[in-house]
Amino acid sequence: MVRWAVMIVAVLSLAVPSYAQETSAGPGVAEVTIIPGGGMFFVSGDTETSFGNYNLGGAFTYNVNRFVGLEGEMNGTLGITQSLMLGGSSVDQKTPNMFGYTGNIVISASARHGTVPYATGGIGGLTMYETSGLGIDGANTFFTGNVGGGVKWYATNRMGVRGDYRFTMVQSNPDAPTFFGQETRYSHRFYAGLVLNLTR
Repeated sequence: MVRWAVMIVAVLSLAVPSYAQETSAGPGVAEVTIIPGGGMFFVSGDTETSFGNYNLGGAFTYNVNRFVGLEGEMNGTLGITQSLMLGGSSVDQKTPNMFGYTGNIVISASARHGTVPYATGGIGGLTMYETSGLGIDGANTFFTGNVGGGVKWYATNRMGVRGDYRFTMVQSNPDAPTFFGQETRYSHRFYAGLVLNLTR
């Protein structure tokens, strides 16, 4: 009988701290987001074709307070072979790999039950790499701006998940290849990420 009582007390003592952690789930002062997967979809312009790339990367967020955060993000978009409209005809071709980097301001709503909706926007750059099949003979870098938002959900006070959407503008460059960059381009970017709190 004493053995059963000891076991019950032990189970309850383990359960109570676990419950306390769940109720305090929420953002930390410093967070890292790991982005294992997403997509970036460029819409067609007057002369340039639409296409999509696979997206991955990471971000570091410093939360100044519970409403305002500063975020630096790096992401790579990996080219995918797809049907592209080039010169009035459809061609199966791998799209160029790209590397993006942005600095953003994140405005968060008050956390409720570990769920934090947010809006965000910022500026940065996008580098497109050589793809000889599309007439891209070297790396080209463009200025970018983005706006968007998403939701973070914290399962514990150390870990959560995040869904994010960005509308991105890529500034035109008359010296860029015909395939991409001679006119202003727009894209839709979606990703799912794992959020790790570094401080609580």
